[in-house]
Amino acid sequence: MDTSPIIGRKAEIETLKKLYKSNKSEFVAIYGRRRIGKTFLVKKLFADKYTFQVTGLSNADFSQQLANFYMAITRLDQNYSGQEVPQNWLEAFDMLIGYIQKSRQSRKIIFIDELPWMDTPRSDFLSALEHFWNGWASHRNDILLIGCGSAASWMINEIINNHGGLHNRVTARIHLHPFTLNEAEAFLQSKGGVYTRYEIIQLYMAIGGIPFYLENVDTAKSVEQNIDLMFFSQNGFLRSEYFNLYRSLFKKYERHMAIIEALAERSRGLSRKELIKLSGLSDGGTFSNILEELEQCGFIKRYLPFGKKLKDSLYQLTDPYSLFYLKFVKDSKADGQGAWLTQMDNPKWKAWSGYAYEYLCRYHIGNIKKHLGIGAVYTEVSAWRSTQSEHGAQIDLIIDRRDRVINLCEIKFSVDPYVISKSYAEKLRHKLSTFRMETGTTKTLFLTFITTFGLRENKHFIGLVQNSLTMDALFD
Repeated sequence: MDTSPIIGRKAEIETLKKLYKSNKSEFVAIYGRRRIGKTFLVKKLFADKYTFQVTGLSNADFSQQLANFYMAITRLDQNYSGQEVPQNWLEAFDMLIGYIQKSRQSRKIIFIDELPWMDTPRSDFLSALEHFWNGWASHRNDILLIGCGSAASWMINEIINNHGGLHNRVTARIHLHPFTLNEAEAFLQSKGGVYTRYEIIQLYMAIGGIPFYLENVDTAKSVEQNIDLMFFSQNGFLRSEYFNLYRSLFKKYERHMAIIEALAERSRGLSRKELIKLSGLSDGGTFSNILEELEQCGFIKRYLPFGKKLKDSLYQLTDPYSLFYLKFVKDSKADGQGAWLTQMDNPKWKAWSGYAYEYLCRYHIGNIKKHLGIGAVYTEVSAWRSTQSEHGAQIDLIIDRRDRVINLCEIKFSVDPYVISKSYAEKLRHKLSTFRMETGTTKTLFLTFITTFGLRENKHFIGLVQNSLTMDALFD
């Protein structure tokens, strides 16, 4: 058995262990995007403790799903092999009950992986699952039912927020998120990687914190070589992952991809109205559901610009992999060894790296607050763009604090310490005065820089910048 430690996932592990030790039956729903490590987490914790485990079949019909469920039972108990394959899900779960009742385990773990795939059209799978839980398992004190699925929208709508027989029946939910930079660093080190933090950030900006993507990094090669191999080689697995990713999560995935591709064109984000126009989709409840599903899966995020009302919300693309693929791989002629290196430092690369690094800062806002010494202070995070200034002043990240201070964050990705020139210092002062004038805020404004290697102190830096953080703050 693999005895290597699980990287990260501390809160999730604690939750699962607590549920395992519970003195009543528990039903936990685990969801998250494809390749995020849901199955790995459960198997690492409970593989030798399962009473029953089955994985739904991708693109299989009703009879195939039933046969798969039946075979999972017969593999554990040959006495069932003489029985007929269940004709419906009620019979299948009744067979499972019979098998579980024979078990002498004090805690009976039932792990159903890729639960959404089992819910084929007109199969009544959910009704049978409801009957299994409500009519039998929930009345015992020894069952731990783990339902797992990549289709986050299905898991949330059909299991967690179910309005039928499973309403409020899930006793715990675990949304598995991508690794943080700290976890990605630990993961790569566990594979023998010796990359610098700057290199890890470059890699993260291309593939995100998806464990399976990181697992495919060859630590004997440079970050640039790995990006070449994964995205630009003929058989690079991330070259074809984009289509498979959305197809595995959403039934009518073309509509979700249309929104993702519209957002990739505007780093500042798009309003709902703009998004409808650029995506070519129709307004209405279906459009709202698609946005909600993408947000639940962590691909996009809705945010409220500073000082604006809810109707002024903007949507941003927040998935590093999707952004990188759409910017550099889709419809690109770049191919083969060295393809990525030839694109570095061109205007497209500079624009992308700035936005991608900004996303990393947003994703690690807790780390930033900690290093600013305001971890315990209530804050609201937003961005801002001038509607009056002819120079189009904007602020990448705003941390509005309850202690009457606002951190106006400038985010800069560079290979060296960033230098504030005389002309840039003047632009910064103009930006601060424009922000105060347009927003009417009376709070104290702290100009805060978040860079890769810090600021080079000079006369333009002194008296202008109150806080300066480096990329190390995002890791700690």
